[in-house]
Amino acid sequence: MSDTAATGRSADVRRMTFDDNALLPVLYGNHDRHLVRIEQLANVQLSARGNQLAIAGSADDAAIAHKAIAGLYERLKRGLSIEVADVDAAVRFARTGADGGDNDGIGIGIRTRRRTVQARSPGQRTYLAALHERDMVFALGPAGSGKTYLAVAMGVSLLLAGKVERIVLSRPAVEAGERLGFLPGDMKEKIDPYLRPLYDALHDMLPAEQIANRMESGEIEIAPLAFMRGRTLAHCFVILDEAQNTTPMQMRMFLTRLGEGSRMVITGDPSQTDLPGGQRSGLADAVDTLKDVEGVRFVRLTSKDVVRHDLVTRIVEAYDARDKKSKSDGR
Repeated sequence: MSDTAATGRSADVRRMTFDDNALLPVLYGNHDRHLVRIEQLANVQLSARGNQLAIAGSADDAAIAHKAIAGLYERLKRGLSIEVADVDAAVRFARTGADGGDNDGIGIGIRTRRRTVQARSPGQRTYLAALHERDMVFALGPAGSGKTYLAVAMGVSLLLAGKVERIVLSRPAVEAGERLGFLPGDMKEKIDPYLRPLYDALHDMLPAEQIANRMESGEIEIAPLAFMRGRTLAHCFVILDEAQNTTPMQMRMFLTRLGEGSRMVITGDPSQTDLPGGQRSGLADAVDTLKDVEGVRFVRLTSKDVVRHDLVTRIVEAYDARDKKSKSDGR
């Protein structure tokens, strides 16, 4: 791939020349949908002819589009696939100036049976690095920022590699006090709706029959937080999801389950606590209590790390702005 650039009064025009025409249909996407997406996100105009691509826009916007496209092209040359979400991620990295060290800004990946999971924002890249390096990681951030998904991917990867013997996934089963008796059905029917996000993430990583077999053998365990008391979790990858809905006592109980050869990830959104009014969140309490403890890593994700629909990012930012205004007004 080679590049040329020309500057006019109203816009920069950069031209990219690619050396492998066979990769261009995938790079551009069906009906050029990847190019259209880059035009929308980077505020540029793209024009393809043969093995050349012209990028027109302001100097900054053209540079962002150029970096994103170059990263995506290098990704294809390494034999990786491209989805629309990868296009979004490439532009996001290019806009922030982040560099993942592998030419596409994405950086560390996690291999599972069904896919290779990679960071799609600078914050997620920091989170993935922490998951690789630390035995206990707290991930705090809004909905859609990948807190649970990336943690489950890491657990599956370690299980498949034989580095842990089990994955244990837990969350508060009922937001305000775990009153399971008020729900109809047997115990599994009571707790399954609250654990569904964990099941969904697993099904994205492993074939359904493998999940069923590993759950039957005990290699994958999904249980409500109330069932963790009194246990020692050794040689496990342990995830506590929705940790903002724990009490300080529950959080302390859970953290002290960590046994030999285990890793633990605690995820939660401090802005969505469902505890009764006035009850302190166990997640907030742990952040204050453990902030100086060696070996514990806190990763804070923001609306910039949200990788769901664009509208989710705008919704998160709107609520954050309202909350900040309320605090400044003393409400």
